[in-house]
Amino acid sequence: MNDFKMPVALLREKLLCFLREDVGMGDLTTAAVAPTGIHARAQIVTKEPAVVAGVREAQILFKAMEITIVKSINDGADVPPGTIVMEIEGPADSILTSERTALNILTRMSGIATATRRLIEKIQKTGLRVSLAATRKTAPGLQYFDKRAIALGGGDPHRFHLDDCILIKDNHIVIAGGLEEAVKRALTNSSFTKKIEVEVRTPEEAVQAARLGVDIVMLDNMTPEVVKTTLEALAVHGLRDKILVEVSGGVTEENIMEYVRLGPDIVSLGDLTHSVQAVDMSLEITEVKTTG
Repeated sequence: MNDFKMPVALLREKLLCFLREDVGMGDLTTAAVAPTGIHARAQIVTKEPAVVAGVREAQILFKAMEITIVKSINDGADVPPGTIVMEIEGPADSILTSERTALNILTRMSGIATATRRLIEKIQKTGLRVSLAATRKTAPGLQYFDKRAIALGGGDPHRFHLDDCILIKDNHIVIAGGLEEAVKRALTNSSFTKKIEVEVRTPEEAVQAARLGVDIVMLDNMTPEVVKTTLEALAVHGLRDKILVEVSGGVTEENIMEYVRLGPDIVSLGDLTHSVQAVDMSLEITEVKTTG
């Protein structure tokens, strides 16, 4: 999926909320140690290889703090250790106060983008047309940032919100009284603009869901062996080419290729967002001067 961007005004508001949470009543250390009237230049440097993400977000935050962006690399760039991600200049107190919020966004988003790109490259080497997708297992308040990082890494963000599509999961099926009843209700009560996906646990349920006319069948928490059997069952019944098949649940970086080689349409995993390893970056002051 191509990159997507929240309008600047809305993103600025969200970023300032993050900063407000961090600052509290004021930055005591900066107020005590850094006199007013000090101008500084600083660099953000990555200490490890990374697919950089969050540059736009950090730029908007810095600009809101009256900090000038001298230069920066582009979101989605694949860079080696020691790369200067961004160079900024402005009031020293503003730089110090916004430093951690900006770095938290950059390091988390870059961690997600880096992990996504790494898996995308593994999949591409097989020559199979299998999409890599995230899930809604994002940190509360960070969904936009996590999902954009997935896209910058080359993955598909999957659903953004509950109103994106109808995804019938196990608890929906229990409450509806069965898979068939749940799907029938969805077909009756949904708009033609919304796709219907249903979570299944067995090959028989996958065939049943496909016959009922859903758009996507999610093979949930199946072993590679059961996924293989399910894909074969769909093919035998002439249903494989009529639906998209997503494999999800229990997929990790260590076992993902076992699923990819079976040829589903999509493989999704929550690890990309709920267990992200942030990229190590730092902000270093490189020049200080008194103004006025």
